[in-house]
Amino acid sequence: MVHKITVLLADDHVLVRRGFRRMLEDDPAISVVGEASDGREAVRLACELRPRVTVMDCAMPELSGIEATRKILEKFPEAGILMLSMHSESGR
Repeated sequence: MVHKITVLLADDHVLVRRGFRRMLEDDPAISVVGEASDGREAVRLACELRPRVTVMDCAMPELSGIEATRKILEKFPEAGILMLSMHSESGR
């Protein structure tokens, strides 16, 4: 039996979550087990679903991705979290 890599997607933009889900689920070794639209929901789902990896947006409502990551790692230090950020930088 093949053990899939379970993934939780946490981003406040539904189109971003949908895009990541489509890309990740093209790989038969990956299973997206949940989606969160804010930091509090990300913490709740991470505790409930115990995904191997959480793809976390830095800037989310209710609780930032950074704070949500801290809370998840306090409870599950073995959790893998990939932090994403989208900040525009002015060119020089």
